[in-house]
Amino acid sequence: MSKLCSLNEAITEYVSDGDMLYAAGFTHLIPFAAGHEIIRQGRRNLTLARATPDLIYEQMAAAGCASKIIFSYMGNPGVGSLRNLRALVEQGKIEIEEYSHFAMITRLQAGASGLPFLPMNETGAFDLENANPNFKRVTDPYSGRPVVVVPALHPDVAIIHAQRADRNGNAQIWGILGEQKEAAFAAEHVILTVEEIVPDDVIRSDPNRTIIPELIVDAVCHVPFCSHPSYTQGYYDRDNEFYLQWDKISETPETVQQYLDEWVFSIPDRDAYWKKLGEGVQKRLAVREKMSVPVNYGQY
Repeated sequence: MSKLCSLNEAITEYVSDGDMLYAAGFTHLIPFAAGHEIIRQGRRNLTLARATPDLIYEQMAAAGCASKIIFSYMGNPGVGSLRNLRALVEQGKIEIEEYSHFAMITRLQAGASGLPFLPMNETGAFDLENANPNFKRVTDPYSGRPVVVVPALHPDVAIIHAQRADRNGNAQIWGILGEQKEAAFAAEHVILTVEEIVPDDVIRSDPNRTIIPELIVDAVCHVPFCSHPSYTQGYYDRDNEFYLQWDKISETPETVQQYLDEWVFSIPDRDAYWKKLGEGVQKRLAVREKMSVPVNYGQY
């Protein structure tokens, strides 16, 4: 049965006040359009979990959507601090729970595997153990040495952006792979946003590229350009100029609110957002075709 619906419908159905949300994607395939739709719908008291909060969670926090952020590195990638989000944390308006990257992925892997926790080697982040009581130490029953363990992470909703999927939710991703698969399998519900909806035989023609299977997907949303200012490999480039611009925008709550008013609240959907960016930005982010070498799967 087709799971196609609009992004508005998916957020309305599956994201509720007080939920824990995981918007996946490590520098690549960040679902900004979904974050903007959550802001427009006025969700509140969300726990936002993500390896790198990036601009998407700063915007959501500034809009009043979040009460807590679970993360591993908080910053404007390649630029500096998330100024507005940092101020909210320092003012006590946002609670934080910090991990290393490896610890966050280990938490997701435990959740995806149906395990209560998983062990991990020490990462040198000893101060995190002092600051975060979710880091525990247990004795390895085989070697007798102490190992660090972290609890499973079970988001209420994971939002995954992918290059393409069929209407049932079999999604294919290429380029940098982040924690998309782990987040999807760990979550109670999965909203999938994609650049393209393709026929079933396209997905079947390259099965090893299918990262997210339909059996865990609740909603499939066709949202071209969903990732901007992040990027989608093969579709559009990362908007590095915007990340630099955001460093200035985020200097004050007033300038952030001006951005939200102009680029989120006054825009109905991603199509209008992309048009508003204008032809100059669209051309600058366009990518040239660079095809992979075909794979011969043989007869089946």
